[in-house]
Amino acid sequence: MHPDIHLALHHTRAAELRAEAGAPGPVRARQAHHLRARLGWTLVEVGLRLATRPGAAAAH
Repeated sequence: MHPDIHLALHHTRAAELRAEAGAPGPVRARQAHHLRARLGWTLVEVGLRLATRPGAAAAH
């Protein structure tokens, strides 16, 4: 099966499953995405701070 056709079928089936499950509308989905993005970037920032902690490089 051509990849583009497979992807189109996947999106169609995913939309059907969301409709059956009563998934939140586009506004709630955007809010959830925004929250996940903020949480993700916060975790990245914390990880970078831990990785570049003073004295971490000197402890061999």
